[in-house]
Amino acid sequence: MFADILKISIPALMVFLAGYLALRILIKSETQRQKSELMFNTIKVTLPLRLQAYERLILLMERISPESIIIRVNKKGMLASDLQAALLGNIRAEWEHNLSQQLYVSNEAWEMVKNAKENIIKLINICSERVAPNDSGFELSKKILETYAELDVNPAMLAIDFLKKEVKGIL
Repeated sequence: MFADILKISIPALMVFLAGYLALRILIKSETQRQKSELMFNTIKVTLPLRLQAYERLILLMERISPESIIIRVNKKGMLASDLQAALLGNIRAEWEHNLSQQLYVSNEAWEMVKNAKENIIKLINICSERVAPNDSGFELSKKILETYAELDVNPAMLAIDFLKKEVKGIL
């Protein structure tokens, strides 16, 4: 009798164990497939946002670079003090408009952009100290552009090059 129970139980136990192992492998495989699909869908959604953030930050660097911002902001008859205020206000507005982009770029990229912005502001302020407040805006713009051209490292281009390098790494 005991031998009969074993004859039935052992094959049944083996079938149960084989079914359990097969089901476990199937569930594990399905879970992995779902994770991969979720990751793919996440990348599909976030990649365009990340690329757009890099584009916007490169545009920010171009827009606040002295040669670009001076042409846009400097008006005929402006005093040096007015030009300084207008340049700094324009940089601040551009910066605030692009603050959210830090969500989509690396910390290093954001720091490069932030440092470039701060260095450009510092350049404007230093050059403003070298001219009288009542001098023409033209004198201040000339001083800024001359000083900017003499820099060993162009802060805006340094940040742009870093951003481009990161985008190539993403793609």
